[in-house]
Amino acid sequence: MGGYSRAVRDGALICVSGTAPTGPDGSAISSDIYEQTHHAFSVALRAVEELGGTVEGVMRTRIFLAPDTDWRRSVDAHHDLFAAVTPANTTLFVAGFIPPGVLVEVEVDAMVTDRTAAEPPDMSQPPR
Repeated sequence: MGGYSRAVRDGALICVSGTAPTGPDGSAISSDIYEQTHHAFSVALRAVEELGGTVEGVMRTRIFLAPDTDWRRSVDAHHDLFAAVTPANTTLFVAGFIPPGVLVEVEVDAMVTDRTAAEPPDMSQPPR
């Protein structure tokens, strides 16, 4: 639906689309911002792993928050998942989200490096 991919890998680069903390029925998994953030990043990290990456390869994260959300609790969840990696991050407030009850959406960009790939990517050629 919507003409996009959950995640795409081109060479060593993995980009994960906006990921909301929803369950199989499309509704928010919780009303707690920490739980929502942790869940959304966990789903995004599974997408990274499915394309051959690891959490150690995460280079950048983005957190989009609903108005009046406790951003500190969201950042706490980010810290608990990425403290050892310390990716670049942008956190900002947006007008809201389509699914009711969703307080956050996240994005992840990762690189597959020598330590996460069986064969290092050929970086001598431009991406296709």
